Amino acid sequence: MDAPTDATDATDRASSRPLAQLRDLARVQVRAGYQDDATIRAEVAEAAREDLPPGRDAATVAAVLVDHAVASLESEQSGWSERTDYDRLEDAFDDLGELGIVVLRAVEDHWQANETLQGLAEAGRRPTGIVFFTNPDVWHAVDHQMLELNVWHGDTANIAAGDRLLDQVLTTLSGHGLPAAFDEGRVEVALRWQRRRLPAGSAPAAQ
Repeated sequence: MDAPTDATDATDRASSRPLAQLRDLARVQVRAGYQDDATIRAEVAEAAREDLPPGRDAATVAAVLVDHAVASLESEQSGWSERTDYDRLEDAFDDLGELGIVVLRAVEDHWQANETLQGLAEAGRRPTGIVFFTNPDVWHAVDHQMLELNVWHGDTANIAAGDRLLDQVLTTLSGHGLPAAFDEGRVEVALRWQRRRLPAGSAPAAQ
């Protein structure tokens, strides 16, 4: 058999790069836990159709990558401690809710947070503030052990150093063992994103 040509090697390397990116996409979406498997497969398949060479079955590739990500997570979580940083984060969010601070998880963008505040205002409610983050923020946390939170006042004004609202958020997170700091307009929370896989057939937690 003839040795592969430089052109063949280059083609193989080009196809492996998108595949690795698709694998990462499946992994972070599964570990984030805010979408069901069917939705994740559809999104990975859509990316595969754009990135993989012609002739590859995008749906099959997506199914394999998502199933592998699920199996990897289920195997790994058996070795986690009984309570993880994710559990502590949810407890902190519950406490923020008691303080009149709305928490939105995995929102599409800041416009969704704005619409939430507008809806509350129209209903005669003005929360102390709102904390929100997007899916890409969670994907970053999965890989880099740091979740960035947006925090606004109830009138949509950004927080600033010295604000009581900022102090409430930082103190609450710290009280649950989650170191947090204010940097460039956002709250950065140091944590390991270890969210347990829900039993088969369960729906992701409400956002």
